[in-house]
Amino acid sequence: MISLGGVIGTGLFLSSGYTIHQAGPIGTLLAYTIGAIIVYLVMLCLGELAVAMPYTGAFHVYAKKYIGPGTGFTVAILYWLTWTIALGSEFTAAGLIMQHWFPHVATWLWSLLFMVIIFTVNALSVRWFAETEFWFSSIKVFAIIAFIILGGLAIVGILPLHGHTTAPLLTNYTKNGWFPNGFGGVFTTMLTVNFAFSGTELIGITAGETKDPAHTIPAAIHTTLWRLIIFFVGSMFVMAALIPYQQAGVTQSPFVLVFKEIGIPYAADIMNFVVLTAIMSAANSGLYASTRMLWSLANEGTIPVIFKKTTKRDVPIFALMASMIGGILALLSSIYAAGSVYLVLVSISGLAVVLVWMAIALSEINFRKAYVKSGQSLDKLAFKTPGYPVVPWLAFILSGLSCLLIWFDPNQRIALYYTLPFVAICYVGYYINEKIKRAKN
Repeated sequence: MISLGGVIGTGLFLSSGYTIHQAGPIGTLLAYTIGAIIVYLVMLCLGELAVAMPYTGAFHVYAKKYIGPGTGFTVAILYWLTWTIALGSEFTAAGLIMQHWFPHVATWLWSLLFMVIIFTVNALSVRWFAETEFWFSSIKVFAIIAFIILGGLAIVGILPLHGHTTAPLLTNYTKNGWFPNGFGGVFTTMLTVNFAFSGTELIGITAGETKDPAHTIPAAIHTTLWRLIIFFVGSMFVMAALIPYQQAGVTQSPFVLVFKEIGIPYAADIMNFVVLTAIMSAANSGLYASTRMLWSLANEGTIPVIFKKTTKRDVPIFALMASMIGGILALLSSIYAAGSVYLVLVSISGLAVVLVWMAIALSEINFRKAYVKSGQSLDKLAFKTPGYPVVPWLAFILSGLSCLLIWFDPNQRIALYYTLPFVAICYVGYYINEKIKRAKN
């Protein structure tokens, strides 16, 4: 549920219509199917690592050990930044959604209230976090299943659709050609699709706090692909069949649009509530992930040891406070410097997740080589990435391609301009810091 909750967010509920508008119905299905496969390949790599070495905040530990210490530090900073920036965005979005019901209450008051709630849930214990995330995720999953079932009934004509005298069936898929905006729209959408799937890798962060990682992590990974296909590709299939691509993503959430067309009462209120839970779930997961990444860095001795101190219930409270402050600063930058500082931060965090996926795949390749070289039997591994080395190399190359494709989209090219220098600064900063530490010793 944590992996599923991390990936199902506002990208599906709000931005999906824009994807259909850009790539067309068939192009969108193709892009999301390829995206789901890439994520699954990355998860198979992560599974072997997480079961063999179930560390809390694991990604950078694997990268440090099997790629290099500079890469480990950079991966940690990129992932921490990704979720911290997301925190600022989620709290702002939550405040704006509450304006739908309480237009006279200031947005920042709602943002503050949700900050306090999410911080408290994470500060109490890991159990509180996990229980809250389970229920948040359950609401989202139920809403998507209901959408797919009701939409499916409307497609075949069992439920009446406003403005339709006959069942729409699949006419929207072909009446404007297979790719109405050209096949290039599929590649443009692929970039945003990968970002939409970010969050599945949260399984790796939770590995160190899972009771039985050898059992629970493989089970979660094996179900990831079909869940992604059902929830993402299934939702897109229904949307594209019921909403002409020209109308999708122009005015409102496609979920609200379809529910209204079917005649569901209070459709906007229901979906606003679901989107609110999606936002709270993303903020909950984001604060958890960024906190564990800071704790892990402190535990490795890369950043000050104060960040590894925990409460009686094993919550890294100083790392939690630092991550929440980071989220508040991101929120302020989104208000006061949206066109400069915030744009840079969002650009870096958007591309960062795909770079982390590449690091996971390369770590698994090098881990397996080191494992075999040490003379140990592969039979001892509780979970093995199938199809090695094809699967990890495919995960690495396809993730890398989605980064390079950004260059061909003028709207997203800016991410490369900011992310590559930021990565270089992280590497240089790490090695300068290490040199200073050695000189002191």
